[in-house]
This record gives sequence, structure tokens and C-alpha cells, in this order.
Amino acid sequence: MLNVQGVSLRFGDQKLFEDVNIKFTPGNCYGLIGANGAGKSTFLKILSGDIDSQAGEVSMPPDHRMAVLRQDHYAYDEQTVLDVVMMGHERMYKVRQEKDEIYMKPDFSDEDGMRAAELEGEFAEMNGYEAESDAAVLLKGLGIYEDAHYKTLSELPESEKVKVLLAQALFGNPDVLLLDEPTNGLDIDAIKWLEEFLIQFENTVIVVSHDRHFLNHVCTHIADLDFGKIQLYVGNYDFWYESSQLALRMAQEQNKKKEEKIEELKQFIARFSANASKSKQATSRKKLLDKIELDDIQPSSRKYPYIAFKPEREIGNDLLTVDGITKTVNGVKVLDNVSFSLDRDDKVSLTGPNEIAKTTLMEILMGKTEPDEGSFKWGITTSQAYFPKDNSEYFEGQDVPLVEWLRQYSPEDQTETFIRGFLGRMLFSGEEAKKSAAVLSGGEKVRCMLSKMMLSGANVLLLDEPTNHLDLESITALNNGLINFKGAMIFTSHDLQMNQTLATRIIEIQNDGSIMNKKMTYEEYMENQTVKK
Repeated sequence: MLNVQGVSLRFGDQKLFEDVNIKFTPGNCYGLIGANGAGKSTFLKILSGDIDSQAGEVSMPPDHRMAVLRQDHYAYDEQTVLDVVMMGHERMYKVRQEKDEIYMKPDFSDEDGMRAAELEGEFAEMNGYEAESDAAVLLKGLGIYEDAHYKTLSELPESEKVKVLLAQALFGNPDVLLLDEPTNGLDIDAIKWLEEFLIQFENTVIVVSHDRHFLNHVCTHIADLDFGKIQLYVGNYDFWYESSQLALRMAQEQNKKKEEKIEELKQFIARFSANASKSKQATSRKKLLDKIELDDIQPSSRKYPYIAFKPEREIGNDLLTVDGITKTVNGVKVLDNVSFSLDRDDKVSLTGPNEIAKTTLMEILMGKTEPDEGSFKWGITTSQAYFPKDNSEYFEGQDVPLVEWLRQYSPEDQTETFIRGFLGRMLFSGEEAKKSAAVLSGGEKVRCMLSKMMLSGANVLLLDEPTNHLDLESITALNNGLINFKGAMIFTSHDLQMNQTLATRIIEIQNDGSIMNKKMTYEEYMENQTVKK
């Protein structure tokens, strides 16, 4: 058990936490959520002891061990991959080193022998003799195989270093596991493996993640950081989101009889309980859901953007024809004789291992770059809105208020009130709309780009990783807005839930630059990938 009592922290005039009291118990996985800047990562650092709170304390039994996902792989560059993983159990690794040093002494004394015997006993109690094989199993599960285990960490590509540090945190069955954005940089297979690992994990997990699919699969509870407090809710992220929206509606409809509200809550809980899978966590979650009372649910203070893409004209049947496009980037052929046509109802998930290839195809279709060979043609009824992965060109040197920034993408006859309306939907209201476009954060720039797209009235959307830099609230709002969009779409996203809820067609750009093009859902695509392996 990890016990938090009276924890408070302020940065200047900003109150992050005030008198937080919470118990994190074994067998549960807690998803820590909150708006950007609410202090989620800071709270994890208080739990780990990396920073001190100004009041209160964090405690756990003295014989318990905590593991934390570290982000700095440079600290381990000269260590072998296996050693980096085993260093996750600090005491066991130190015992291993000390006993090995004793055995290497040229003048091995009786005293050394007694010390070595003590260390051997402690090493065995910590399952030290299985350490290398246990570390190898974790690495293999994450997709790092034996040929890399004895390399130094510096020899691995960035994508594999992330996995090694994750294996380090998971190693040795820690009593408390703290994970800050553990799916960042992971491929889909590694995420699936991690989900299954955490579902079967019997100790305490606290995780911060912007991946809704991940939170839905692994969490038994949501720890909502709001109003400077942390409120625990039983269930996964979707359950928390739906229940907070239900609570908001109830608060807005005070004239409803309480009996009617209770009946709505019962139906709501029954629906979520029925969807519980057969995993141990989901089964226990269902039992807890059944015990929820009306007063247990509180509305959230967080504001959700309103995202709605409304085409100005209906789209025709002739949308897009791509014919034999080939493109080489930095000496590598990323697109090779790519041909396809787009239908009016298509929601295309553009997938594949080469990020440059996907972005390059988007840029060609939007006229940002020229193909080496081939051509494309948009239908006369189409209008396109583009969300680029790199939006810096839209903001560099734009030291103007957001109202003026957005005005340049608006028809001349539109009023300032009209333009402010699109900014307000993305939470830039009042004085926020006067903020300079040149000093925005990454998330604010994304929200501005989405305002620009909504203002366009386009009937075809091209979106290249639109969830980057967004918080969970904005990701959820964007996903819902795209589900309701009455037009065609080509998008790339690492957000699994977005792919699952949007895609009606898959175009996979393969390593040789050719494409696989099929009408199918993303789940069908993933099933095909599994069969191939």
C-alpha cells in the first residue's frame, strides 16, 4: 500500500495540490488524469521522492520496493542492455556486484567468505539467480531479442532504448510501479504486451497516459486531479468520462427528481458493467461499479473544446485520383508508384512504419511538395483542410493576437465576433483570444490549427498526427468531432482509439514505398497483422 497524507504543493501563486489524502492499494491500477499543467507528473515525482511536498507525507511499508519509469537513457549508455534492466532492482544489483567483486579478489579471506555467504543468501531471497532470465523475458516481450541483450544501450536505436527503460521499471516485481507516459515511443505490439502485463500485475500501479485505449484496458480506478485535490473513481477512463458528463447533466437539471437520476445512474452502471472483460481486474471492477451511489459521482471542472467540422457544400462522387506517385527523400524511395482513388465516405487511416513516407504523401496531396513521378487530381466539388505534423511555419513571426492570426484564414466579410466564436470553441475566449500567436504552447498551436480547419468549411480533411501535444479532454473532443464529420478524411495517428472509431479503409505504406490498400476497419487490419506473424 502507498499512503498519501495531507500532501500540498504550490509553485508561487499556483496551487497544484492541497491536503491530498489517498491510499493506493495492491491489485489495482490507477490512471492519474488531469488537464495539462494540473501537476500529474509532479505528483508522481512526489510519490517517488524525486521532489518534496511542502506539507504532508508519502509512506509505504519498509519492506516494499517502488519502481519508476525513467526517461534519461544517457545515464546508462555504457551499460549492457541486460544490466540496465536488472538495475531496476537496485538492492539486488548492488548485492550482485559486491559478491562478484569478492569472488574476484586474489587474496580471498575467511571474512570475505562469510560476507559472500551472507550476500548469497540475500541474493537468493531476491530471486537473483533468475534475474538474467527474467530480464530477458521482459525484453523479448517488448520486442528486443537476444542479439541485442549484451550490447551497450548506446548501440540501440531510440525506439529500443525506450523499451529497455520500461523493462527496467517492470523488473523484479516491484510493490509499487509508477509509469509516466509508458506507451510513448512504443509500437502497437509492445503496447499490447504491456497492457497484458499490467492486467496480470498483482501489485500497485499508478500511470499517467494520454492513450485512452491503454487507460481503458489496464485501469481499475481513475485518480482525477481536479480542484487541487485527487478524487478516486472506480472504473476505466471511459467510465470516468461518461460518469463526469452524467454528473454535469444532473447538476444542470436540478429540477429532475432524484429517483429519476438514480435510475439513470443504475442503467449507466449496468451498461458499463456488462462490457467488462474476463480479466481479473475487470471482474473486480464490475463488483465495485455495482456499489456506486449517486453522490459518489462529481462533475469535473475541466472544460472540453467544442470541435465540429461542417462542410459548406456536399461532396460529389469524384474526390481524388492518385496515379503512380513516386518520391525519394534523402536518397530513400519512400513512395513507389502509389495509386489509389478516394470515395466520398472514406475515412482512411494512413499507416506504415515510415513516418516520413506518410507525411510526404500528405504534403504532395496538399501541394506542399512535388512528386518525382506521377500525378494526383482533386474533384471539382472538393475543398481540403490540412493539419500538418509540423505547424511551425504557421506561427513563426506571427506576433499578432489570435483573432488577427485566424482572420487571415477567414473570408473578408466575416466579423470579429464570428472569428472569436471559432477561437472560443477551442477555449480561447475573452483575454485568451488576444494572446500573441508567436508565444503559444504546443497544445495551444494545435487548438488554433483545429480552429483554422473548422473555419474553412472543407469537405475533405487531411490530418497528420493531430493528437500530438493535446490533453485527454481535447483528444476526446477531436475524436468525437471527427466521428460526426460528414465528409471524407485521410489521417495518420498513433492513437489506437481514434483509428478504431474512425477508419473505414486502410492504406499502409510499406517499407519499399508501395502500398496495401483495403476497405476494412482498423481492428480487421490488426487481426491481419497478427495472422501475418
